[in-house]
Amino acid sequence: MADLTTLPRLLLRNARDLGGHAAIREKDRGIWQTWTWRQYCAEVRDFALGLAALGFRRGERLSVIGDNRPRLYWAQVAAQALGGVSVPVYQDSIAKELAYVWNHAEVAIIVAEDQEQVDKVLALKDQLSALRLVVYDDPRGMLHYRYDWLKSFQEVQELGRQFADAHPGAFEAEVEMGRPEDVVMICYTSGTTGNPKGAVLSHRNAVAIAETFMRAEDVRTDDEYLAYLPMAWAGDAVYTLFLGLAAGFTVNCPESPETVQRDLRELGPTTLLAPPRIWENMLTSVQVKAADASWLKRRVFEYFRGAAERAEILRADGTPVPPGLRVACALGEFFVYGPVRDQLGLRRTRWALTGGAPLGPDTYRFFRAFGVNLKQVYGATETTGLVSIQPDAEANPTTVGRPCAGIEVKIAEKGEVLIKSPGIFKGYYKNDEATREVIDRDGWYCTGDAGFMDPRGHLVIIDRAKDVGALAEGTPFAPQFIENKLKYSPYIREAVAFGNARPFVAAMIAIDLNTVGSWAERREIPYTSYMDLSQKAEVRELLREEILKCNQTLPDATKIRRFLLLTKDLDADDAEITRTRKVRRLYVAEKYAPVIDAFYSGTEKVELTTTITYEDGRQATLESHVQIEDVEAGAAVRV
Repeated sequence: MADLTTLPRLLLRNARDLGGHAAIREKDRGIWQTWTWRQYCAEVRDFALGLAALGFRRGERLSVIGDNRPRLYWAQVAAQALGGVSVPVYQDSIAKELAYVWNHAEVAIIVAEDQEQVDKVLALKDQLSALRLVVYDDPRGMLHYRYDWLKSFQEVQELGRQFADAHPGAFEAEVEMGRPEDVVMICYTSGTTGNPKGAVLSHRNAVAIAETFMRAEDVRTDDEYLAYLPMAWAGDAVYTLFLGLAAGFTVNCPESPETVQRDLRELGPTTLLAPPRIWENMLTSVQVKAADASWLKRRVFEYFRGAAERAEILRADGTPVPPGLRVACALGEFFVYGPVRDQLGLRRTRWALTGGAPLGPDTYRFFRAFGVNLKQVYGATETTGLVSIQPDAEANPTTVGRPCAGIEVKIAEKGEVLIKSPGIFKGYYKNDEATREVIDRDGWYCTGDAGFMDPRGHLVIIDRAKDVGALAEGTPFAPQFIENKLKYSPYIREAVAFGNARPFVAAMIAIDLNTVGSWAERREIPYTSYMDLSQKAEVRELLREEILKCNQTLPDATKIRRFLLLTKDLDADDAEITRTRKVRRLYVAEKYAPVIDAFYSGTEKVELTTTITYEDGRQATLESHVQIEDVEAGAAVRV
């Protein structure tokens, strides 16, 4: 293992030791295509030497844009084999965001999935001074695109094969030149407070964190993993590239984002990583199907669900499960839990992780109760995605697990979580000042998260430190905790809670169009659009009931007193949330300032002006008068 210090060296190891083992699959036109590790290495070698033939140099940046595709992963490893740096970007980013990242990183080569992504580059080409080559994967629709700077993936690989004939051993020589301290990737952060920052990660970071993870979790060479998360998210890089190369398991790319659930069921992965939004969507789908079932099936589902959740709470508390409840759970496994896991594609899953943001305890307990070994993992882009993980026997919705071996955690005086680890990034690209703000003189990374260590040695994250506050009378207020409680409802897609330095808690809610739309159709309530549906009196009453259910689980001081249903979903294109669906609170507070004022002045209606941003940067404005509701009917709030 001494010489396995870079990702390309791990690839050569896998080609040698696991040559015939499946390395990566892609579902195309309904059929799974498989490449072994030997073939994976050959694809990377041909593309890397093609880049070399086209003048790609050590230290240059190559970006990929598109859905999860084998060639986009190969392109990143190929660039890294030549001493280059990969810069993945979000495939749904608007033009302004793409131009910023590509210019800031001085990207020389872009590998795009298809015609749609090439068109984005084409529209920005004149603004990208460092860009000299664009490579496309899918040739459909590209026949009439004639540019000197545009080539197909196959063309570059053919150049690579010719280069190999003239320079035998060139690929291996380039890999041998790689050093652990070389930059492997620049991951741009979510940008919750402004433009995203480029976190610089080294091969040392990548390999060390992969090895740390394998010591903490049961990772096997024959594992099947589904790669469906955005490649620009550090979590995908850690699990698909870093861990995949280190462990040698099989990565599977779904046919499209729309078929992920179907492909998940078909594949039945043995391991899974999903952010809270995915688990919330899965839970919503189960709840909707249960609500649409016959009376008898609903009763059976609710009975066994209740039994499973009671048993899970007892197990989490270390209390023995009574014999009668064990029998009920055994029957539930046959009638409900197993079939539900099968429908979700989780029957074979040995462990599943949630990370990127806190998962609501109710959602967490649901999956644990139904037999999914769901656990919390905590990390950040700047820590190469890993700090702590929950052991199987100590899973709990209130913590994010024990710090992994070799990773130090301490709590600063004001409650901020500080990290020291071999995964700590090299710094922010072209931003030394921001780097100094988050890494202190002793090498501790300041996460910006508020938390503490519990008596068992588990790390507990309360919220972002800057977001934790208190109500006017002093009760602590953590908005994310309340928002996660609200999102347990299948009818709520997003929520933003307010209350810091205020007399009570209020919330803006974005409905889930699919579930609320289905609810309305079953009751023959007509509607024409999201805006129309969200402002129906019947929908407001539905959401009032959901908030009342949420309030039953909250202390009196933090119960939600007033709410408003937004006329549109929160959208990353409109800068309201990040690409990983984290609320940009400062921006939202400014944008919806009239709503916040109305909440606390007792106003019953507010004029709402919202701006919608299209992918090409064009904007449109929606104006409406929106009703503000008191959660307790008739209990109008005056301040």
